[in-house]
Amino acid sequence: MNAATLSWLGIVRLGLVQTSLGAVVVLMTSTINRVMVVELALPAFVPGLLVASHYAIQLLRPAWGYRADVGGRRTPWIILGMAVLALGGTGAALGTAMAAAHPAAGLAVAALSFLLVGLGVGAAGTSVLAMLATRVAPERRAGAATTVWVMMIFGFALTAPLAGHFLDPFSNMRLVAVTASVSAIAFCVATLAIWGVETNVAAGAAPKSEKPPFREALAQVWGEPAARRFTIFIFVSMLAYSAQELLVEPFAGVVFGMTPGTTTKLAGLQHGGVLLGMLGVAFCASFVGGPIFGSLRLWTVGGCIASAVALAAVAASGYVGQGDLLRVCVFALGFSNGAFAVAAIGSMMALAGAGARSREGTRMGLWGAAQAIAFGMGGVLATILVDAARLVVGAPLAAYALVFLLEALLFLVSAGMARRVTGPEHRPSRAGAELALGSSQTSNI
Repeated sequence: MNAATLSWLGIVRLGLVQTSLGAVVVLMTSTINRVMVVELALPAFVPGLLVASHYAIQLLRPAWGYRADVGGRRTPWIILGMAVLALGGTGAALGTAMAAAHPAAGLAVAALSFLLVGLGVGAAGTSVLAMLATRVAPERRAGAATTVWVMMIFGFALTAPLAGHFLDPFSNMRLVAVTASVSAIAFCVATLAIWGVETNVAAGAAPKSEKPPFREALAQVWGEPAARRFTIFIFVSMLAYSAQELLVEPFAGVVFGMTPGTTTKLAGLQHGGVLLGMLGVAFCASFVGGPIFGSLRLWTVGGCIASAVALAAVAASGYVGQGDLLRVCVFALGFSNGAFAVAAIGSMMALAGAGARSREGTRMGLWGAAQAIAFGMGGVLATILVDAARLVVGAPLAAYALVFLLEALLFLVSAGMARRVTGPEHRPSRAGAELALGSSQTSNI
């Protein structure tokens, strides 16, 4: 095997970095968001703006990806990014706790901390993706991306219920202690996982003759029709995906009266659904195959449509008033999200190596920036719409239901776009699916 090619063990170690990253991020977008809206009674757009700021700073992702393309070690970027992420996560919890007694000072600390979270996620995440795109054999890329993404979702699904368990009975001190502990563990796991993976420093570097200025490289990638169409699809689909991310927990707290620990567990249930949806598509595409089960286009379109239906069901559950029904609907939403996401990942990895050589990191950075913009806009717009709807209709349930239905319509638009930007010829590799599913057949690792 080429020294520049990662084995499956190396891919799993990169996945552990993503698991650690997801463990911190899920507390920012779920628990801290909910505490600000319910316990602190702040307008929903306040945590929406904070989360948006951590996505906005990730507009620097293309530049980080470009640096990965032109050479230099990626391991220090990953470790530094995780350190900044851990510091930002702890600071966000501390700022939220401070805001209970000193709103201005607490929110200022939280604002700075969310920026640090964005810097950490962007630096570490982009470097991991660039390493995947340049150090993984072409036939393994889709499977490697699926494995790494599944491991990140596993970080969401594992952390949320555990954190929820230790958060009850809730107090601000518990919030800080739990978040700081998760952040410290995440940093240590990521550092140990990445150490020594990058054995060949120059393996992913571009030749000197292929090192144009950043703007020229970015313009070159944007000029590729496939990359441009896929960027737009990512933006629209992630706008739909992210709009509900900041609403589910506050919705459960306001409408169903659930505690912070219970709603954090609800977030874990949703991410568990995402994980199963990803594994289900990986299994069907790799082991069942055929023109239907093996088509990433159909899985992407179907996942978007199913997500729209699940969002409508979440809205309807509030009128029924059954917490168990809400849990089922949230799990279905996660499963649908996972199905469309893993299919889109397979297409992404196939497109990452297409076009001009040595632009994998720039493409990943461009798509990461599109996702970051969509997530930032989705969170802000959704929370502003909820606050505006509550002023107009008065009832919180009607306000949340209206926004959930608007998000469902956006998923239907994404389904239409997916028909043109993804194709059935792009399938996850069998080896990748086997690894994700824990198959004993991957003896060639």
